[in-house]
Amino acid sequence: MINTREQKRIYRHNRIRAKVVGTTERPRLCIHRSLSNISVALIDDSAQKTLISMSTLNKDLRKKLKSGGNVEAASVLGEAFAAKVLEKGIKKVCFDRGGCLYHGRVKALADAVRKGGVEF
Repeated sequence: MINTREQKRIYRHNRIRAKVVGTTERPRLCIHRSLSNISVALIDDSAQKTLISMSTLNKDLRKKLKSGGNVEAASVLGEAFAAKVLEKGIKKVCFDRGGCLYHGRVKALADAVRKGGVEF
């Protein structure tokens, strides 16, 4: 059985996903947060394709980070992800926080991606 906290997150995520849809022109930036790591992906829902994905488990990021599950790791991941997104030629995305509250690591990652030059 799923615990109540996770169940609430899933309900929030489903409510968000009813409104947030990634297109070819404006893909969806999706976040998954666990206790020890954070991952982010750029998804085109119309073509059902993942364009770019990155995590704090990537080898080049692991060298820079002491831990993968803190605010510092989220901001480093956000900056690296923004560089990859701009390299693909994508300027605008829609943000999907995955049912998590816009606070802490999620906020740090979003701010770092915005600082990197991606609009949402």
